Amino acid sequence: MDQGRLHLYWGEGKGKTTAATGLALRALGSGLRVTVVQFLKDGTSGELEPLRTLGAAIYAAMEFPKFVFQMSEREKEQTWVQQTALLRQALCKPCDLMILDEACAAYQLGMVDRGLLKQVVLRRPAGCEAVLTGREPAPWMVQAADYITEMRCCRHPYETGLAARKGIEY
Repeated sequence: MDQGRLHLYWGEGKGKTTAATGLALRALGSGLRVTVVQFLKDGTSGELEPLRTLGAAIYAAMEFPKFVFQMSEREKEQTWVQQTALLRQALCKPCDLMILDEACAAYQLGMVDRGLLKQVVLRRPAGCEAVLTGREPAPWMVQAADYITEMRCCRHPYETGLAARKGIEY
């Protein structure tokens, strides 16, 4: 069996995680096994509970739910340990579709074991489709991707001071 394809949803625009979880929904509806690892998020985003209910394995947690630039060095180290542990846990469960949400940022900011993440993506088991999301992918991610979709922000209510709404933006 061939190795599954690699999808990359990236850019400054809204919709990267939404696109990835939409693919997860499609896969679950077709009887595929889905694993979602959310890096640098606290695991409370609205799309996770329905995916869990449908059988997806979800790995998401952040001890310090704040932006990396706001973290102390100690918090950054602990976040690296926690995010790497989430990735290792996810590898213990076989899947047909692995979504690595915010993998671009986790990699670029050094908040996960970079060598392990790259190995997971490039040497995934035969038949395992993978999705990477984030604002700025590493060059190796772009080179390896079979599908690349750039989300570009043309207009967003946040620019006019409107706050994010539960169920729509998160």
